[in-house]
Amino acid sequence: MHKRILYAGPIAVALLAGCQTSKPLTAAKQPVVETLGTHEVPASEFAYVYRKNNSTAPEFGTKASVSEYLDLYTNFKLKVLEAEQRGLDTTRAFRQELEGYKQQLAQPYLTEKSVTDQLVREAYDRMGQEVSASHVLIRITPDADPKDTLAAYQKIMALRQRVTSGEDFGQVAREASEDPSARENGGKLGYFTAMQMVYPFETAAYKTKVGEVSQPVRTRFGYHIIKVNDVRRAQGEIKVAHLMIRATPGMPKADSVTAKKKIDELYARLKRQENWEKLVAQFSEDAGSAANGGELPPFGTGRMIPSFEEVAFKMQKPGDIAGPVQTPYGWHIIKLIEKQPVAKFEDLEPSLKSKVSKDSRSELNRAAFLKRIRTENSFTETPATKDFVLAKADTSLVNGRFKYTAPAAPAKAGKATTDNSTLFTIKGKPYLAKDFLAYVQQNQKARPGSEPRYTMQQLYDQYVDQQLTDFEKANLETKYEDYRMLVNEYRDGILLFQLMDEKVWSKAIEDTTGLQKFFADNQSKYQWDARVQGTVISAATPQLLAQARQQLKAGRYAVKNGVPASVTFRPGTADLLKANWSSLDRLASQMQADTTLSLVVTGRGKKGESATLIRKRASNVVLYLTSKGVPARRLSTAAKTQTAADGSALLAMTGTNPTALEETLNAQNPLAVQITQRSFQKGDNKVVDELMSRGPGSYEMQKDGRYYAVTIDKVLPAGPKTLAEARGQATSDYQNYLEKQWIAQLRDKYPVKLNQAEVDKLVTK
Repeated sequence: MHKRILYAGPIAVALLAGCQTSKPLTAAKQPVVETLGTHEVPASEFAYVYRKNNSTAPEFGTKASVSEYLDLYTNFKLKVLEAEQRGLDTTRAFRQELEGYKQQLAQPYLTEKSVTDQLVREAYDRMGQEVSASHVLIRITPDADPKDTLAAYQKIMALRQRVTSGEDFGQVAREASEDPSARENGGKLGYFTAMQMVYPFETAAYKTKVGEVSQPVRTRFGYHIIKVNDVRRAQGEIKVAHLMIRATPGMPKADSVTAKKKIDELYARLKRQENWEKLVAQFSEDAGSAANGGELPPFGTGRMIPSFEEVAFKMQKPGDIAGPVQTPYGWHIIKLIEKQPVAKFEDLEPSLKSKVSKDSRSELNRAAFLKRIRTENSFTETPATKDFVLAKADTSLVNGRFKYTAPAAPAKAGKATTDNSTLFTIKGKPYLAKDFLAYVQQNQKARPGSEPRYTMQQLYDQYVDQQLTDFEKANLETKYEDYRMLVNEYRDGILLFQLMDEKVWSKAIEDTTGLQKFFADNQSKYQWDARVQGTVISAATPQLLAQARQQLKAGRYAVKNGVPASVTFRPGTADLLKANWSSLDRLASQMQADTTLSLVVTGRGKKGESATLIRKRASNVVLYLTSKGVPARRLSTAAKTQTAADGSALLAMTGTNPTALEETLNAQNPLAVQITQRSFQKGDNKVVDELMSRGPGSYEMQKDGRYYAVTIDKVLPAGPKTLAEARGQATSDYQNYLEKQWIAQLRDKYPVKLNQAEVDKLVTK
């Protein structure tokens, strides 16, 4: 029967979306499903967890399903009860961990799901179109004073009047826009789609007709007017590769001409059907993509330099290559890999929800949430007290030096408004003027030139929003059953983890004597079947198979991974350059980890340099590696030196691990060859299974499109495994044994008494 884990982990946070329809809780005493010692387990708690974790199982509602899950749940609750009895739920570490989870779990309840769903659908619908627009910006900060806001609004309206009266929009943008790029582009933003601009700007652009100019729109940057130049169907995403030759705007003219000649020659060679990957690897100056055939991550409209994007999207068939296009980075030849339309809503919905939560759209969600909880929690202001605190604003506040000292004692009843007066209430709970004024002192910031009362009003609004949110968070467990239950699951899960680690998991690993005794008592469970010792080579082609067999005979193989091709020295000397130290340090670590590796260093020198100097270069590399802990016996220098223009030393490493041979043979195709050397028992390898009865020898066969060479060195008889050979399975079995023993002890300590009538209510089949 299918079993589910009974305690929650962090991943469960993602499952909470949409859980805001819970029924309000009641304080009435509920029936119990069982009693553990003197501890009662509410029937509603077990019913909730059972339905949550089993409702989709075919056996849901059967007597067997309910009984089995109740048995699991009882064991779980016994462990939690023991943890509580030991005080593990009172530790500081426990409280901090649980509080961290509660903060995560609360987030879905502090938003408006219906608003989120609406914004996600709106964003997806807009993604079906792309808008080309220009804008003019007059900057104003989000928290600007009303007088400054009005001045900015009047300024943007005057500019709108100019363009709607016939002046060229681009020219007005160049003259008056406070977006620095407007001097060059006349305010043109190119094409964009949903989620690429701040939400108010995006909305205005999508609602303005082609050729028209919007009314002023306020964003966090200031006021904008937007002219929509064009609207087109979305182009979706595109994946391309490119070959780039660098040519920056400020480079000397001769270098610029050379770059253009290079790109033209490469394009001509590509038109003659020369290999794309080879030319990209050899000549592309984009180091990040050259090793991968020039491939770039998929992108949509507005993600690339416009000139590059325009050419890329015009290509139609995968494999098409567009002629050289220039960007501020240089010259590019672009190859189309694939085009993909806008994905289905169901595929994009999760990522859109995540983006909406971080986008400026989230401000709408926040506003809707605050509006709802103001009503639900009966938020009520006291106007006289609000006027009292706002009147305390002065120039010290806008200079960031407001000071407040709370009164020593509450004022007597019947007196005028004081610091101890109620500023507002949330569900009857009073919030006093003095608490807000203390908040002001802690959260003020200098805003020279601002109007003091307006600044105090903004801090008041922040304080109200924060107190409403904190009040809602503090009452989530009494307001939503599913939140309370999930917090409880997390709480119990943390306690269970701590005690399980002590009693079972770590104990099974640390109690070596107990593990050895358990293994000896259960030796019959840990037995080898008949086995063979040998080597299996699997290859994609007969040619690769033959190559692998031939090279495997050598016993030592070249190792390329992690090995620098060469190291360099200070010109004319044998002194290693510091630039080599990090790569040699990594090489030393690699050689210490794999004791089969050995290295040969070949000294090289410029023409005319002495053989002694060249040999010393090789010796200095060896000395460096030995100083890092590599045994000298695994390092050597070549008998002969070589001539090289850079005076470097070559490194050549070999090892006996067939993995190195695999890496060499799989340079072009990671699945070309696999080599396995070990003992095999029945079921480990289907090819070896067919050959096991034949005994020692060498065999070749073809199976499932692969070519195999199998060498069976010897047949190993069936027999008992050692603890070292069975440690993983034995440790797991010992953990299960310890857990069963512990549960038996807990059932003795806390006798279990079922309320069968409540259990039977869950049996529906």
